[in-house]
Order: sequence, then structure tokens, then C-alpha cells
Amino acid sequence: MLLLTGATGSIGSRLLPLLLEQGEDVRCLVREPRRLGERRVDVQIALGELGEMSDPYLVRQALRGVDTVVHLAATIRDQPPHRIEELNGLATVRLLRAAERSGVQRFAFFSALNASAAQRTRFFRAKWLAERAIASSPLQTTIFAPSIVYDHTDPWVTLLRRFSFLPVLPVSGKGQARFEPIWAADAARCVVAALAWGERERYELAGPETLTYDEMSSLVSRVAGRPRPLVHLPLPLIRAGLLAIRSVFGESVFATWEEAELMEVPMTSERGTADAETLRVEPRRMGDVLADI
Repeated sequence: MLLLTGATGSIGSRLLPLLLEQGEDVRCLVREPRRLGERRVDVQIALGELGEMSDPYLVRQALRGVDTVVHLAATIRDQPPHRIEELNGLATVRLLRAAERSGVQRFAFFSALNASAAQRTRFFRAKWLAERAIASSPLQTTIFAPSIVYDHTDPWVTLLRRFSFLPVLPVSGKGQARFEPIWAADAARCVVAALAWGERERYELAGPETLTYDEMSSLVSRVAGRPRPLVHLPLPLIRAGLLAIRSVFGESVFATWEEAELMEVPMTSERGTADAETLRVEPRRMGDVLADI
């Protein structure tokens, strides 16, 4: 039995069908089973979320009979009363320790490129904390560290498309942070291959081109058929504005400062696409993927 968290996210929704096609028995830890769509009848369901990893009964039930855990679930904003650090860092450690006690053999985790203790954002620092715990685990572990992951309908691509209806496309900061965007479907194929015959403990997953935030923004608006000139907004203005909007609308706000700040952190790998190619996956270019609708 394989336990999959984050099955309704960009990568998880691509990964789940691949696992089922290979005959895997999958249990999904989800908050809303309906979001699994037609796949919900093909899997076992464990009701829960990251903020509940401190509940020993929930975790024990989720891990019953499981030999492999694929932990994709993560958040890029606080979910009161839980903060990013608890949801991405501490929740992962709790799930890992419970897996060690319950007889799980393998634990695969999605981190992020350039996660470190000294990073400017809470998201990357929490991912680093989780990586350290996993690296020290006695289980057979695999860490996937992707650059920015995208799909046709993920929130940040959708937001850029909506912004393209404006006369100009707003970009926070200077827009010069560099990324190697990888398609969610390619990342999912890498996971399947690593579970089947991968031998390494860590894979850096990157796409075939290096793009700045400016270049990705222009690409999304161009593919949407609404190319727009970019207007750069100073980070202090973005921060003040997003914090003010969040104080009024709460967690339903369209973006948070933490999310905007992520686009200031470069996510590139010296290895480029080498790790993906080791897993016999040739990542596609972002423009080709988004144009193929």
C-alpha cells in the first residue's frame, strides 16, 4: 500500500493516475475527497490534512499497512491557526516519525530547489527543516527538489492569465529571479520512475530552459493571446498592499506577501535536466506545454 498526500495538487493529480495505471494500491490523505474526482472510487481514503499530523490516531490510521509514503502536500501560505512552518516543516517530521514507527519502508518527499536555513522566505526554511529530518531517517528516503512547478490550471499561472486582462501586466519587484520551470506531469513521471528503479537519494528536477519571472509572466500572457507590457511594482508597495488586503479579506485573498516573496528567490540547478533525464524523462518547455491545451 502506498500513502499519497497532496493527491489533489498540481503534481499529485498527475501522479495518482500513473500510480493506478501501474496497479499500485493507493491510499490518499485528503481533506476533501470530492476533489479527487472520478479517481476517488479507485483509492482508499484517509481523511486528514497537514495541520492534523499531531493527531496520533489519524496518522496511525493513514499509515496502516503502508510500505511507501509519497509526501507531496505543502502550502505557500498560512492556514490559521497553523503557520507555514508547522504545515511544511513540523507536519512532515511528524509524518516521517510515525512512518518509522509503523514499519514503512520508503519515504519520498517533495522539497524545493535552494531550500536552506538562511533563505529569505519561511516556505524555503520550512522545507529545509523537513529535508534535514528526512536525510537522517533510517528509512529508505528520496527527496525531490524541483524548481518552480507549473500546470495549466495551477494558481499562479491562472493569476497571471487573469492579470493579462489588464492594460499592463503587474510584476512584483524587479522580476529578474531565475527559474527552470518544470511541468507537473514531468515531475510526476520522475516520481514514478524513481519509485520503480531510481537509486539516488536526491533528485533536482528542472525544466529545459532558464526563465526570469519577467519572462515567465510575458510567456503566460502571450500564450493566453493577450501580450501585455510589464510594469514593475516596488516590493515595499506590494508588501503593504497585500498585507492590507489580507487584513480585510483574510485567507480568501488572491495572493499573500509570502507568495509574492517566493518569486524573488531563484530556483536553478547546476545539474539542469540531468536528474530528470537519469529517470528517462525529458522535460518539456513551458511555452510548448501551455500552448498545448
